[in-house]
Amino acid sequence: MTKADAFAFRPSAYTALVLRQVLAHGPRIAGGRVLDIGCGSGVLLAAAADMGAGALCGVDIEPAAVQETARLLGALTTAARVEALHGSLYAPVAGRHFDVILANLPHFPMDHAAIDARLSSWSDGGDSGRRLLDPVLAGLGAHLAPGGLAIVAHNAFVGLEATQDIASAQGLTARVIDAMTVPIAPEKLGHMTVEVLDREMGRSLHRHGGHVFAEVLALAIEHAGDGT
Repeated sequence: MTKADAFAFRPSAYTALVLRQVLAHGPRIAGGRVLDIGCGSGVLLAAAADMGAGALCGVDIEPAAVQETARLLGALTTAARVEALHGSLYAPVAGRHFDVILANLPHFPMDHAAIDARLSSWSDGGDSGRRLLDPVLAGLGAHLAPGGLAIVAHNAFVGLEATQDIASAQGLTARVIDAMTVPIAPEKLGHMTVEVLDREMGRSLHRHGGHVFAEVLALAIEHAGDGT
């Protein structure tokens, strides 16, 4: 792995937000089938393995991410079935069901810009930030097993209500289970869609002392009537 690859695969604050919820939901992960869409480094699946998951499946559009996930999971001592699949979103797992689905997706409102050494596909969420988020949300109903749970990292500035509407249309509920505030680097802020920046400044984006901070949520999405 090159130095650039090592930087690109370094876990982020978003990774840590989802990771905390993986650890908090150990009883629901134990023995279960876990899917990570946009698996990146594979560290979330490694945490699920530590929680006793019965099967681990990572999917990513970037071959380097699939290779890194396979390497990381291959080094674990686990009885879980392990898969690292190359492809877009649910395509490699069509027709399959999972007890836990993890998603820390590129959903920054921008278009085809690389930040630092990270690939553009790891931040770029299109003009609205929802280019990948929406199809992943729309596929949850078809891929979540009964009693299943999805844990999703979600920038507040891309619209929580829209996410809840997509979930509700499938008989699912989406609720906030954790949150954090993160700084947005000037070079990244410069790529943000102007419409989103103008709409969200003072709402989910806040400027203090010349720096801009954003609210980031962790969502639990599950079948209506379930609950943690």
